[in-house]
Amino acid sequence: MKYNLFNYPYESKRNCLVSKNGVVATSNPLAAQAGLEILRKGGNAVDAAVATAICLTVVEPTSNGIGGDNFAIISKGDKLYGMNSSGYSPKNLSIEKLKEKGLKEIPRFGWEAVTVPGVPAGWAKCCDQFGNLTLEECAQPAIKYARDGFVLQPTVCENWKNAAEIYQKVLKDEKFNHWFKTFTKNGQSPHVGEIIHLPDHAETLKKIAETDARDFYSGELMHQIVEFSKQTGGYFVEDDFKSYNADLVDPIMANYRGYKIWEIPPNGQGLIALEALSILEKKDCLTREAGYFHNEIEALKLAFEDGKKYITQPEYMPFDYKQLLDKTYIENRAAMISDHAMVPEAGNPQQSGTVYLATADKEGNMVSFIQSNYMGFGSGLVVPGTGIALQNRGHSFSLDETRYNSLKPHKRPYHTIIPGFITKDSTPVGPFGVMGGFMQPQGHLQVISNMIDFQLNPQSALDAPRWQWTGEKNVLIEKDFTSSIAHELERKGHKITVSLNANLFGRGQIILKNDAGVYVAGTEKRTDGHIAVW
Repeated sequence: MKYNLFNYPYESKRNCLVSKNGVVATSNPLAAQAGLEILRKGGNAVDAAVATAICLTVVEPTSNGIGGDNFAIISKGDKLYGMNSSGYSPKNLSIEKLKEKGLKEIPRFGWEAVTVPGVPAGWAKCCDQFGNLTLEECAQPAIKYARDGFVLQPTVCENWKNAAEIYQKVLKDEKFNHWFKTFTKNGQSPHVGEIIHLPDHAETLKKIAETDARDFYSGELMHQIVEFSKQTGGYFVEDDFKSYNADLVDPIMANYRGYKIWEIPPNGQGLIALEALSILEKKDCLTREAGYFHNEIEALKLAFEDGKKYITQPEYMPFDYKQLLDKTYIENRAAMISDHAMVPEAGNPQQSGTVYLATADKEGNMVSFIQSNYMGFGSGLVVPGTGIALQNRGHSFSLDETRYNSLKPHKRPYHTIIPGFITKDSTPVGPFGVMGGFMQPQGHLQVISNMIDFQLNPQSALDAPRWQWTGEKNVLIEKDFTSSIAHELERKGHKITVSLNANLFGRGQIILKNDAGVYVAGTEKRTDGHIAVW
């Protein structure tokens, strides 16, 4: 069968949007418009991505912020570049120190989970290396929204309310007071349509923009973060920030039915999506029925178990991570899939709350960009007077010294956020991504198979009902998942549960470019998704 991402036999419930001059697709209309504004001012797709990402920290703080991390895959001049701007643990934090405190795991809230934020360095790296404009120019729309006010979108408002309810119950220590001062009014979360002002956030963005992020890592902002850490039982020292850099990396790839699917290498979990696609490609069922979904779920389970066991900062992995994509190893993993659901185990190849955005410009440049504080607002810690909500990415570390992803000083943890990209015959086709914690590689697998195996257009691929494997034989499905297929999956041994919570199934964006240079874009129905075209 010949696969063609632009030969759609199915009609979408919603039409894709098309454009020739530029596209910005993300989860918030104001952020998408910020990116489009930068394109119109002469910025390229990278500048638009940075402007959109900066704006998302203002208009969607429930999912990302200045104190988080970001990753990107950038297509420029038919070459792909990867960026890893994830932070590492403080040099003064160790398993021994946490065990002395009686901890058996790293808590969700508080300093133990906070890693060095990579977000500002990632913005600066993108602009400096690939942009037409400066970081200061790209930050202006976000600064204006933070200073002059913006109106909340419904999904953001709902997530804000849920976070505030949880925080009211669990964040009792005085060090968390600044979160409530920054993100609530008299202890109450904002409501839909309310105009929000974030003046501290605006001033912080201004300092970051004017100094190309240097202030955050070696200036006044850095001193404020470190001082807050010292005063409230944190672990940061100045060198944690002064020694930090965003890294340019080579994306990794797997072939899937004539296309190349690209992800960022570990410490990110994109490797899981590539391994799952490689296993799925070995299975012959290509009709949209229970057998296909069964193979898809089983392939994902096998890949996920490998990822959970092995993925961490590459130098701490027991082997070259590319061995998980070795042809013989993939064939052996695929052979383990029977007609009945399994409880997966990791193999041994040595023996055989996140925001996503996609942009494109009239020159053909495209960007896949993802950014997160992890688990909503993050650690619950906000640096006084700055609006900086610090991430809790260190929660992913293990306190078991025998685990590859165990905590060590200045180590990057297993990371859930992953940008994706598609090429064909060395030609960039377009960026894609599905945000949502451990749902992300599962979402990548599903939207790629929807587009390539079933020739759904980007909007249909995103709208299609999703499933999520949650461990052992347990699978969540959306309410509009085909009931006859769900019943057949149950007969194959899967434990199927219908979930009405759309947040569990991720939120995605896709932009594809056809042979005429026209962009075809889809956005997420499960949030306030928006596509701005030019």
